[in-house]
Amino acid sequence: MIIAGIMSGTSLDGITIAAIDRNGKRWSLLEYSTLPYPKKLRERILAVSNAEAHTGEIAKLNFDLGEQYAKAVQKLKSKPQLIGCHGQTIFHGPGCTLQLGEAQVIAERTQTPVVNNFRPRDIAAGGQGAPLVPFVDYLLFRSPKQNRVLLNIGGIANVTILPAAAKPEQVTAFDTGPGNMVIDQLAWIITKGKQSYDKGGRLAQKGKPNQQLLQALLTNKYYKKHPPKSCGREQYGREFIAYLLATQIDLYDLIATATLLTPVTIFEAIKDSNPDQLIASGGGTNNPQIMNHLRGLMPKTQVQTTDDYGLPAEAKEAVAFAILAHETWLRRPGTLPSATGAKHAVILGQITPA
Repeated sequence: MIIAGIMSGTSLDGITIAAIDRNGKRWSLLEYSTLPYPKKLRERILAVSNAEAHTGEIAKLNFDLGEQYAKAVQKLKSKPQLIGCHGQTIFHGPGCTLQLGEAQVIAERTQTPVVNNFRPRDIAAGGQGAPLVPFVDYLLFRSPKQNRVLLNIGGIANVTILPAAAKPEQVTAFDTGPGNMVIDQLAWIITKGKQSYDKGGRLAQKGKPNQQLLQALLTNKYYKKHPPKSCGREQYGREFIAYLLATQIDLYDLIATATLLTPVTIFEAIKDSNPDQLIASGGGTNNPQIMNHLRGLMPKTQVQTTDDYGLPAEAKEAVAFAILAHETWLRRPGTLPSATGAKHAVILGQITPA
């Protein structure tokens, strides 16, 4: 069965779409690409994320994003028989979540069934609704001998801790804190809107981490909280950036500090699991500053990316939602309660017929 997975994360950098061929427990990646959001559409998403917004604009954006996702599917060379669409998160908090991207529009334009709205059922079952990718991490990356940590550095950084030969109930997963989100916002400010991310970590290279600010940021109660836990733009959006700017620290030093905050919070979150391997994915793997900091913090751990295992780092989450969509299509649970905190595993999402 050919399945398309669509992912657009909290970084708001665009739409990643992947097509996989799923045959029993086996799968292969057929193609993937990332399509940047048009500038005005990105600004509209930002305007309704973690903010008071007119319900009319949210409703219109829901349909417009559906059209955008449908166009991404139509650009695939492979013809999918099923689509899994995560949607664009505009709010994720305790007991509720909201992702936009109207599945009815996608199904109508592509004449293909769509699985969407993945997170609410887990929340209804007492979970966080996140993270959901650990189910796929367990399927694809569990090792009989190695302690592995799967790391995704998107807007938010999240980890899946897979002890050697782990059973599903032994898997731990949670958001560690900011991934690229704070860095991206500072890059936008520094370049006056010319860059939406710090390409190659070059802006951070121009500054020096402010250790006093870093230590102050690390006192946030979130980092000491035990999992399951999740975070998002609500914690690391405009209010967080306003706090950083109010320090009046040089902008290049701020982005250097943010670029260190991400790997430090990742390291602090996983150090007690004694990982033999850290396998990273997501856009943050393209930032050599983040990856070098990680290697420096974890000299005894083999730091790799999913590319080393045949899965492009930027395609991983789109592939994950294709696999999760297939589980839903087969009416099989797609969660690990040990990761989300739910009372039991649930079948995720809603199916919109073609």
